Amino acid sequence: MYISRHIEQVIKRMAKRKPVILLNGARQVGKSTTLKATNADISYITLNNPIVRESAKDNPSLFFEANKPPIIINEIQKAPQLFDYIKAIVDEGNEKGQFFLSASQSLKLMVNIGDSLAGRAGIIKMLGISIRELTGSSYRIPFMPTFDYMALSKESSAKLGFSELASYIHKGFFPELHETKSGLRDWADYYGSYFQAYIEKDIYSMLNIRDESAFIKFVKATAALTGEMLNYTAIAQVCGKDIKTVKSWLSILESCGLIYLLEPYYNNLNKQLIKTPKLYFLDSGLACWLLGWNTPEQMVNAAMWGHIFESFVVSEILKSYYNEGIANPPLYYYRDKDKNEIDLVIEEAGTLYPVGIKTTSDPRKQMADSFGLLDSIAGKQAGSGALICLSNEWLPLKENVWVLPASMI
Repeated sequence: MYISRHIEQVIKRMAKRKPVILLNGARQVGKSTTLKATNADISYITLNNPIVRESAKDNPSLFFEANKPPIIINEIQKAPQLFDYIKAIVDEGNEKGQFFLSASQSLKLMVNIGDSLAGRAGIIKMLGISIRELTGSSYRIPFMPTFDYMALSKESSAKLGFSELASYIHKGFFPELHETKSGLRDWADYYGSYFQAYIEKDIYSMLNIRDESAFIKFVKATAALTGEMLNYTAIAQVCGKDIKTVKSWLSILESCGLIYLLEPYYNNLNKQLIKTPKLYFLDSGLACWLLGWNTPEQMVNAAMWGHIFESFVVSEILKSYYNEGIANPPLYYYRDKDKNEIDLVIEEAGTLYPVGIKTTSDPRKQMADSFGLLDSIAGKQAGSGALICLSNEWLPLKENVWVLPASMI
């Protein structure tokens, strides 16, 4: 059963302005399915098929003679030779909505986009299915911790109890896991196959990795550090590689949509602010599988439960921006050298909005004390804040700060 995706509206909107639409995200987040759902009447070609792929690479001109636009091309990065031909076709016809491309390797792809299709392509980032989509919410506004946002969100958000929310977080957000009823054995089978097919094969080939054991240790170490400040040395020690190698491997995981690096908020006037990004594994289910948590109960009882919950919240907030076509949302975290921290800071029009993320159902005012640090940042105004947690109700916590249930993100 296909679950409608909010990003469909972005694809349709951009197709009216651009000749090329590129949907970029990790494998199996639903890119090609979504493109087909929004363009049911046009041809679909996948370069995962080796015969089709070799045809496209060996003779791009003949390939487009047989496959005229408008067309959907899946995994376009597997035949980069096509980009120059797409550019020529686009420039000759000057029609909108001609090519709908999907890709799961943005690092290589962006080079080709920059060289061949600059100004011609609308680039959309896509993550897994969101809580909003799974619960049937039509609410599409990117997350902001403001009264107006929360009031509107409350009207359309489904209430999720702790067990139901924990089950979603543990299962993860690849659409296939939610299209039919599935149990924990299906969950383990899915992630085992995903890891082998995608990470062990696709990413190995990109990096030309020869030490399989070291790379598996690297991926597991990355999952174990989700929600923490990026520590190259710690990861390097676990997998037995140098920091240069770790940086290269991390850049691939990031470009393939598996991790997200949240940059710190930094102001040149304040030398006390930390400059190291935080690392987030973008699918909580994959992180749980890598860490060996085979049930939701094991996840919530683990010492890392707080980091997994924080990763889930950050990922859902990212989805709310990506699903509106905002590829570079203004998201940061705040930490100074005295270890005062704000989990998330959202900047808009010179205002900084603080967000705390806690695995509590009974939040206290002290949990938002760090929000006041934003008052001292020169040239910026501090906005309202929210403490996202496991509470069942949306409630005021203190002046200009609200308790926000995680289901209302």
